Amino acid sequence: MGSAPRILSQDNTLWHVTATFTLCVGLVSTGILDSVNTELGFSHYAEKPCPWLPLFLVMPFNALVNLGYIILGMYWLCQRDRKIGIKDATGHYMKNVFSWMAILYGPVQWVRISTQSHWAAVLDQWFTLPIFAWAGIWCNAILKKWTTKHFLISEAISLSSYFVCLLHPQGFEMVLSLHILWAVVSGVRLQKQYGDASSHKYVILALASCLGFVCLKLFDKWLAQYFVFQMLTGHFWSKVCDILQFHYTFRFLTHLDRFRIFRKKE
Repeated sequence: MGSAPRILSQDNTLWHVTATFTLCVGLVSTGILDSVNTELGFSHYAEKPCPWLPLFLVMPFNALVNLGYIILGMYWLCQRDRKIGIKDATGHYMKNVFSWMAILYGPVQWVRISTQSHWAAVLDQWFTLPIFAWAGIWCNAILKKWTTKHFLISEAISLSSYFVCLLHPQGFEMVLSLHILWAVVSGVRLQKQYGDASSHKYVILALASCLGFVCLKLFDKWLAQYFVFQMLTGHFWSKVCDILQFHYTFRFLTHLDRFRIFRKKE
């Protein structure tokens, strides 16, 4: 581990993720992104608000599902590197950054659900991008021997791409689609080059979860006509799929991260 780049030589992952989080919050608080198009109001959700509950539980199922991100992030943060196949400081860094992203993303979505504020909606959209980007970065760190410089440049591009939302009402959907496409293509390439039966199972489950995340969220209101989606709505299940997507991406990438070490020795 002593040969790792200095930025990765210690577990600074919490500080790196929270510094980025704080920067985004600071920029949003200036009002620079106030014109970004977001969906606000409980009418955009199939789950009916419960006004007699506290604000943080006004839509109880869509609120409480966000605990899943926190639990997932803590689970992977606490996993011992050797047990899951992580063999060096860079792999440790990749895993822990992804874990902290999950942990911090849960509360952001919870605040959006509870308050329906524009700033929270913007942050919810914005943080989605570097999460998908990190999956692509980790894949390419294995495929192409990416270094710290590549990580930083890719995340900077991902974060700055959100400003496309100022130019077009559907800017977020366009940029998110590109992020998802890049992550999927990178994952499929990684599976093709180094994959085995286990990683094939993980990538299929991650892709199926991604599809469920997108479709269930889009058809939230339409699905509510069916009894099975009236209490636990499409939006709720889309978040369950998102958490599963996170989990199986972790499984896939930690399983294949050893090939990044082999490439370093080439």
